[in-house]
Amino acid sequence: MRTITNLVAGAFLGGAITAGVASTALAQDLTSKAGPQTRPVLIEGATVHTVSNGVLENGAVLFDDGLIETVLDAAALADWRRANPNADIEVIDARGRHVYPGLVSAASNMGLNEIGSVQDTVDSRETGTFTPEVQANTAVNPDSTHIPVARSNGVLLVGVWPGGGTISGRGSVMRMDGWTWEDMTVRADAGLFISWPNMRVVDSPFVRVSAEDQRKRTDAVLASIDGLFDEAEAYFAAREADPTMDIDIRLEGLRSAVEGRSPVFIDANEIEQIQAAVSWAVGRDLRPAIVGGRDAEKVASLLRRHNVPVIVEGTHALPSRRDAFYDERFTLPARLHEAGLTVCIANGGGSSSERNLPYQAATAVAYGLPHDVAIRAITLTAAEVLGVADQYGSIQSGKSATLIVTDGDPLEITTNVHEAFIDGRRVNLTNKQRELRDKYREKYRQIGEIE
Repeated sequence: MRTITNLVAGAFLGGAITAGVASTALAQDLTSKAGPQTRPVLIEGATVHTVSNGVLENGAVLFDDGLIETVLDAAALADWRRANPNADIEVIDARGRHVYPGLVSAASNMGLNEIGSVQDTVDSRETGTFTPEVQANTAVNPDSTHIPVARSNGVLLVGVWPGGGTISGRGSVMRMDGWTWEDMTVRADAGLFISWPNMRVVDSPFVRVSAEDQRKRTDAVLASIDGLFDEAEAYFAAREADPTMDIDIRLEGLRSAVEGRSPVFIDANEIEQIQAAVSWAVGRDLRPAIVGGRDAEKVASLLRRHNVPVIVEGTHALPSRRDAFYDERFTLPARLHEAGLTVCIANGGGSSSERNLPYQAATAVAYGLPHDVAIRAITLTAAEVLGVADQYGSIQSGKSATLIVTDGDPLEITTNVHEAFIDGRRVNLTNKQRELRDKYREKYRQIGEIE
């Protein structure tokens, strides 16, 4: 039988606090997880933003057993009611409100990083240079306090990625509610993450490595990446010929990428990095996706030709160079979209600020990205890039009932999320920050400063 000590230790695995200090309790999400949907739910009278099929005024969404059954306009809803006069359903009157798909963050460390300055709460980096066997979902802390904060602002799905080294491991798509990491997992292996080496020689008085040595280091890293994939392909062939041979878990971590079942997400920003990374991936019959993509516009033809999507890691960032325009990052999504590239937007600021995902997209809109493209960039396009668009990212029959009910445009900072459902389950929108807000409002009510 497990002891209390073991139970506590087990509960905190995957990035939560393991030290026995008073801050442990303060870093926990104490809200209950959502229970299963028990009867059909009808949201009516809302403006329904399907993303995939336009906007429906005075629309309705009916879902049951976690799936959307139908999306109706007012006339179709009246017909449905006549045909189902005694239906046992929960009705949500959403007149004056909006229904959107749950927001999707394509690149995050949610649940892997609680308090950056407390090492025991950080589980986002694996030791070693090549660790493809790492799978992010197993380390996600389902009780992270960052989860309910992001969820209350409409972020219901995240792509969680490990970091560190050159091949960091495999990312996972996680729903933002669940008692365990198994409950939260939507797609365990969403793709392999590679940090591409710098291809430029850095000429600076602060860099004491010669240009020749820099090039040698880069060549050595590239040769190591290639060598690992060569080894994996030889291993897969040998295993097929002799299934009894020993399993190599490190090489097995490359299997889904090598067999084309999942993409290879490559962190690359500079022109030379993107060119080299895409050429390498295509040459090995892999499915590349670029993360970062600061200079992707300049190699747009290469990315279009090979259908390579770009995950922009946030717009709230400084220019990369002294001679760059001040709005370099603000305009990046618009420039990539105008270049004909598939673009989704991630927060890029760590799990503690994941709630700001819609505002990263809003900045892109303010600097030229069409509004509907921005909404798609944090819903359906993000789901497509993560390989879960058959279930998530839009409101349509047969898809998961993962959606939010708001009182306005989610890209507006004044908008509130009033209801949220993940796979049909109504999730708790309470979080520590709201509780603190209410606590101190009550204080000032008591002393007569506010009514």
